[in-house]
Amino acid sequence: MSEQVRQCSDAGCDKTSCENCSQANAAPDFSAPLHEMSTVKKVIGIVSGKGGVGKSVVTALLAAAMQKAGQKTAVLDADITGPSIPKAFGLHGKANATEIGLLPLQTASGIEIISTNLLLNNETDPVVWRGPIIAGTVKQFWSDVIWTDIDYMFIDMPPGTGDVPLTVFQSLPVDGIIIVTSPQELVSMIVGKAVKMASMMQIPILGLIENYSYFKCPDNGKKYQVFGPSHLQAAAADYGLEILARLPIDPALAAACDSGNIEHYQTDTLNDVIELLKNME
Repeated sequence: MSEQVRQCSDAGCDKTSCENCSQANAAPDFSAPLHEMSTVKKVIGIVSGKGGVGKSVVTALLAAAMQKAGQKTAVLDADITGPSIPKAFGLHGKANATEIGLLPLQTASGIEIISTNLLLNNETDPVVWRGPIIAGTVKQFWSDVIWTDIDYMFIDMPPGTGDVPLTVFQSLPVDGIIIVTSPQELVSMIVGKAVKMASMMQIPILGLIENYSYFKCPDNGKKYQVFGPSHLQAAAADYGLEILARLPIDPALAAACDSGNIEHYQTDTLNDVIELLKNME
């Protein structure tokens, strides 16, 4: 190609390179602008290769823990068709739309949250939208919502590698992702899918969190691996990733989510993750 004359789209151009030619061959820019009144310093994506691993619960726990650590925190619920973040925080009603933008709801401790459940007339109504509309909604949550002095925004993404994760990785300035898994043997395949997509999109992977890792019996204090021995160590070694935390099966956590009181749930299992996030460059 370097020895051939590359024709510009402009009639009569016979240069091997020019400004128009460079623009024509440049990679498309899918980035979405942040609202002019918003400030967001760090964006962390919470992802999983499959559903049912408790990704939204982990997102809520991380947001609550960072808020308790003195960081102004937000959650962008990008699981458009299966939003569960508002319920975990006990949020109901609708976000307020103004002429200048959409205002997120705030939790009891001040975490800012936007979700499709906060836009529906009835939070039990299904969101029956096609892919392009869903992807567009995610970008609107970034561009049209007024986020106020946010230190850390957590994005709760739907499972898999479909439209929404692709939109988030291409359009939002994601500083890193955390992959949530479970102990089952298929964890290697789950992690592999998420790792490869992040690599394709050049998104840093901060590490792995294993949910449902064990159950601690209140009668004898022993830990039981309900889902069998964990395969996470092997998967982490295969992809050179760090295991950030292993979360237990805890009926108290389930009750806190169901009652909308996840901010009041006490745990120290995420302390190392919080320190890692606070020390991000």
